[in-house]
Amino acid sequence: MRHGHGEALLPIIGAAVGPISPADIDIIVAACVGPGGFTGIRVGLAAAQGIALAAGAETIGITSFAAVATGLVDGDDRRSVLVALDSRRSDLYVQLIAASGEPIAAPAAIPPEELHAYLAGLIGDASLLVAGDAAETAAAALSGRAGVDLVPGSAPDARGVLAAARSVWRSDQQPGPLTPLYLRPPDVSFPKQRPPILGQAR
Repeated sequence: MRHGHGEALLPIIGAAVGPISPADIDIIVAACVGPGGFTGIRVGLAAAQGIALAAGAETIGITSFAAVATGLVDGDDRRSVLVALDSRRSDLYVQLIAASGEPIAAPAAIPPEELHAYLAGLIGDASLLVAGDAAETAAAALSGRAGVDLVPGSAPDARGVLAAARSVWRSDQQPGPLTPLYLRPPDVSFPKQRPPILGQAR
């Protein structure tokens, strides 16, 4: 859904959980720690925190980058993964992740025309996989770079979040907090201050 998550989220969760009681819940995973839409992230995290509080459950925050990369770095392919996500602006949300699953760099908002220089500074001319819901845009921007393979249909989804959460839960990693990951300030504007009306008390 592009809009209306706030109204639909809890009924969808209720339908998915079905007869499971709160006492049966061990982990609540926030799918949208981010990056993503400002309001959508906050709605998702508030719902997860509310359910966790009611159920006495633990929480794991999973980034959209980890949701994409986890399934790609568990195999035999030893290439790094560039996860590129749609920012709904002119730039891309990107993170470069090693074949081990460890981030090579922090998440960033990068214009497509700067991807070549960004990657060259991190991994030189090494080959890589490009994944995410903006993978085609990123791959097109890297058309002059050798050794770039596109992973189609690799948008972040619930399966990716589950795989990433399982990886954290089964390891000694510290679970990520349910803290929003924003790569740019929110797009808000404040009303202009109106001049006082003559005779109005200040």
